[in-house]
Parts: sequence; C-alpha cells; structure tokens
Amino acid sequence: MCDLLKFLPLLSVQPKSTMKQRLLSVDVLRGITIAGMILVNTPGTWSAVYPPLLHADWHGLTATDLVFPFFLFIVGVSIAIAYERKKADAKTFKKIVSRSVKLIFLGFFLAAFLPFPPFLKDFETLRLPGVLQRIGLVFFISALVYLYTNTRKQIVILGGLMVGYFIWIKYIPLPNGHLPVLERSLDNWAQYIDFHLFGKHMWKTDYDPEGLLSTLGAVASCIFGILMGKLLLQKRVRDMVVFAVIALFFGFVWHMSFPINKALWSSSFVLVTGGLATLLLAALYYWFDVQQRTLGASFQFFGTNPIALFFASSFMAKCFYLITLPVEGNPSIHQFLFETLYVQDFLSLKTSSLLYALSVVAFYYILGYILYIKRIFIKV
Repeated sequence: MCDLLKFLPLLSVQPKSTMKQRLLSVDVLRGITIAGMILVNTPGTWSAVYPPLLHADWHGLTATDLVFPFFLFIVGVSIAIAYERKKADAKTFKKIVSRSVKLIFLGFFLAAFLPFPPFLKDFETLRLPGVLQRIGLVFFISALVYLYTNTRKQIVILGGLMVGYFIWIKYIPLPNGHLPVLERSLDNWAQYIDFHLFGKHMWKTDYDPEGLLSTLGAVASCIFGILMGKLLLQKRVRDMVVFAVIALFFGFVWHMSFPINKALWSSSFVLVTGGLATLLLAALYYWFDVQQRTLGASFQFFGTNPIALFFASSFMAKCFYLITLPVEGNPSIHQFLFETLYVQDFLSLKTSSLLYALSVVAFYYILGYILYIKRIFIKV
C-alpha cells in the first residue's frame, strides 16, 4: 500500500517515526470532528434523520452545526503547533500554497466526478464552493496570518473580521438600494454575493453554506484556534477556559443582534462554537496529555488521517448514490444496502437511518485503525 500511495500526486505518506511529537488531545478532537462529519453526511435516508444530526434550518445551533467550525478551529490549533518554529520564507509560503491548492482541487474533483462516462459533470451546473474548498482557502489565509503577524495583531484581526463582517452584513445597503436582512433572502449580503458570483454553481438555487462572504467568519474561527493553540503550547489551560467562557458570554449576547447562524457563519457563531471547542480541547488535554488516560483515545485513528478519510467517505458515498444495480427497480448501491440490511419492521426508519450512518463511521474507523497501525499517515 505504501508503494501505491507514493504515486498519488496530491498525497504524501509520512512514517510515524519521522513525525513530530503529537498532542493526543489535538488528534482526538480532530478525529471526533471527522467522525462527526462522516456520521451526519451519510444517513440511510435524508427523509428520516434525528434532529440533532441535521443542521438548523437557518438561525440556531444543533450538534451538527458544531462539526465544521470545530474542524476549522482545530486547523488553527494545528497551524500554531506545526508552524511554531517555521520561518516566514519562500519555502514555507510555497508549502502553504501547495497544500491549499491541493485541498481546493480535491474539493472540485469531488464535485465534478461521476463514476461512469463521461466521468465529469457538465460545468454548467457544477457546484464551485464546498467543504474542502473552504478548508483550503481558510488554511491559506490563516497560515499566512500566523506567519506574518504576532499574537496582538492576530487578536486585532480576529476582532476586526467579526466586527467588520457584522457591520457589512447588517448595515451596508445592497447595490439594489435595499437594506440588508439576516433572513434567507437575496437581500442578505452573503446570498446576494454568492448568487451574483456563482449563479447556478451553488448548493441551493439561492445560497451556498460554503459561500464567499461567510468565509470571513470561517477564517475568524481558524484564527480563534490559532490563539488557543498558542495557549495550549504554553500549557495555559486555565487561560483557555477563561477565554472560552468570555467568548461564550459575548457570543450569546451578540446573538440578540447577529443571530447564531452556521450558513452565514455569523460572528456570534464564531464566538459560541470557538468557546465550546476550546472547552472541549482543554478537557481532552487534561484527560489525555496530563492525566495520560486512554479511554476515548481511539478517535485518533480518524484524527491522524483526517482529510484522507473524509475524502474517501465523500467519494464512496457519491459512488454508492450514483451507481445503480442490475436488479428489480435498479436501486443505487446505497438504496439497496439500506433497504436490504437496515430497514426492518422492528426498527423505526430514523433508527435504521442512524444505524446505517454508524456502520459507515465504523467502516472508516477500521480503515483509520489499519492506516494507524501500519504507520501510514497521508498528508495533503
């Protein structure tokens, strides 16, 4: 398998023995987010899903809404750890650009790929924004912020992004003369920009949750993670907790004028999700890296190959949905497996749907475990 992976142009394999000493808590939190992404993205049927495994309709917060901001938070923490001793030189800049471009390309590939001829979607309706595209863009901006600014400037940038985004999206009139709104409408600045920039290349006809303007909030979440990563490296866990409590307080206060909203990635959403992620990271750090406990450590099997497992799960899910079987009704592989193995008279449809999703998570847990014990770490 190692020999095969050497020929993949977008991925590289890094033996465990050559890797820096890792904080188990960081790998576990990263793993929890990847497991969460796979869980919420692969139900047996979208018509029967328990509410916590769905995004909020618009304003509000569910457990599912925490997954992506937690991942971008941990991207920030990882930047603080990985680039702690890196110089802001051409070599480092080239690596940052390379990694960002690879992530964006993988996102485009997932959007465009078809598992049958012509193997690529018609560009006319191809979705351009996406999860991996956002990760790549956020990583690029945040890594440069880390390299070329100090902590004080990073705090200023974080505050400036949140306040500037708030003023823009709530108070600046649109080009059509309308006053902006925060509801789902083309008079919402985020939707207005995405609609006019991307047109048919969006997730929905009127908006995209990984759109352009809301990326400002996503960058803020990553910079939040950078600041917490610096405190973690200094073992200032109490300061992390204090910072988290303050962020939660101001986030819920801000919610009254700028509602918590994942699709808009509102500033209140940045503060609340960042505060919760910080509290969880502090708890995991105490449990794993201070107390040296092992219960729950197996999430690191997801966390040490995060992009590879997320990409594989998204790729296979797309194939399972699109490839049909030559049996009665021509069901997709996904439909056939779900209805044959999971839909049972003694189970509710929501429970069957959840069991299917858990089975998918279990499959990628096993794959992550195999990669881990073979010391195969695939890096983009």
